[in-house]
Amino acid sequence: MIRTLPLLLLWAGAAFAQATPEAVAAYGSEDAARGLIIRSSTDVDALSPALQAFSATRPDIRITYEQWGSNDLYLRGEAACRGEVAASDLVINSSVDQQVKLVNDGCAQPHVSALTTRLPAAARWRNEIFGVTREPVVMVYNRDLVAPADAPRSRFDLIDLLRPEGSRFAGRIATYDIEASGLGYLLAFQDSQTATTFGSLIEAFGRSGAVATCCSAEIIDGVAEGRYLIAYNVLGSYALARASHDRRIAIVAPQDYTLVLSRAAMIPRQAANPGDAGAFIDFLLSDAGIAALTQTQMMLPEGGTDDMGLGPDDAASLRPVALSPTLLLGLDRAKRAGFLSIWRGTFPATR
Repeated sequence: MIRTLPLLLLWAGAAFAQATPEAVAAYGSEDAARGLIIRSSTDVDALSPALQAFSATRPDIRITYEQWGSNDLYLRGEAACRGEVAASDLVINSSVDQQVKLVNDGCAQPHVSALTTRLPAAARWRNEIFGVTREPVVMVYNRDLVAPADAPRSRFDLIDLLRPEGSRFAGRIATYDIEASGLGYLLAFQDSQTATTFGSLIEAFGRSGAVATCCSAEIIDGVAEGRYLIAYNVLGSYALARASHDRRIAIVAPQDYTLVLSRAAMIPRQAANPGDAGAFIDFLLSDAGIAALTQTQMMLPEGGTDDMGLGPDDAASLRPVALSPTLLLGLDRAKRAGFLSIWRGTFPATR
């Protein structure tokens, strides 16, 4: 086991004890023989087609789906691992570094099937954590307020847009608040490890008054409404789903590199129904599950998608976020504290 120091999160004790799901949905008959509790950071609407399709094949199961914020979901999993709260049967989190930490800390149990063993090494670790989606991390802009010719196609372009004194983009660039969002922290830390542009990008954000805010829906709403002109580091699934019915939203997969995230599923060690949890993981990895996930843009086609300017020739720019112990680096106490210090200096208005 790889040892890391505890996460520096702000929620603890009584505050966490009062945390509740953001939404709850149920699938299947109330008279079903067994219950399956799934806790996830994925919006209910995004995973609903897959939940409905699985439920249709398993009338013996009543699914209770709880939607949580990524940080609260991690803390709940940690508390369940210590026996302080009841465990769910399955956890699916976009904050995959936090999932890897739970696995590393002995909080998961293995699941092995023909479908899980077919996963690439980057999407599976210790047979206890599995990548079940394939989602690019993108930039989003308002096509009514930003001409396509002016939209950034890379991080270099974004820095250049913010460079001039009095840039019209000043104060109108948005990204995740990495202290409020576990996913936001993961993506920002991945940038810091991947991009030579990270220092310049952070400096440009700070100098231009970029905005750090809570979540995908808030960020995309802000772009659609014109409060922000551009959003940085948005999950492509949510952006594509919104763009499918809102022409104001345009999407760009950065040409310098595009992170690709696989939401991580794990079965808690204390799960009451690990068998059905494993069956749902297998369903998500099956052709039927992939088809259901594709309905809500959670599976990037191998050949890319024209909706974000990403085609077969751009495959070399894709950077999958591997489910591996290397993700624990960003959760080390000292490393996290230093990174958050830089962030607070860049976005003082979020404090």
